[in-house]
Amino acid sequence: MDFKWRRLNGQKIELPLKEAVEKTLIKEKEEGYKLKVCIGTDSQVKGDIVEFASVIVFLREKKGGFMFISNYREERVMALRERMILEVGRSIEVAYGLCDLLDKHDVALEVHADINTDPHFKSNVALKEAMGYILGMGFEFKAKPDAFASSSCADKMV
Repeated sequence: MDFKWRRLNGQKIELPLKEAVEKTLIKEKEEGYKLKVCIGTDSQVKGDIVEFASVIVFLREKKGGFMFISNYREERVMALRERMILEVGRSIEVAYGLCDLLDKHDVALEVHADINTDPHFKSNVALKEAMGYILGMGFEFKAKPDAFASSSCADKMV
């Protein structure tokens, strides 16, 4: 997880990600919040470049939330299914790097895929693989319309 992370206001997260997340969990707990973490990735194709955004959304039970954001790009043409699986793979990579920490602090984790459950949408071609990948890694899976971390939060950051 050597990607650069920032907050929504643009402030860079200088600490290693795991350390920054742990400090955040401790601070939020001390302030009386019960948290849930949702991780998602979205992408957009711009010519031969695919731009990705991954987010870690910290939800405060009944009190809003905030997120950490990471952007990166790949310069190559890729099929839709490959792009969807790359999005899911990036989210799993982040979730896997944080899951022991979240368990330690008793924080629920969901991995969100920007994939539509309706077969009439193109992204549905990757639904079975994405669901199998996420569930197979032991994470809770959410797809559209319930996958707000990827389809709303990350979508706005690409």
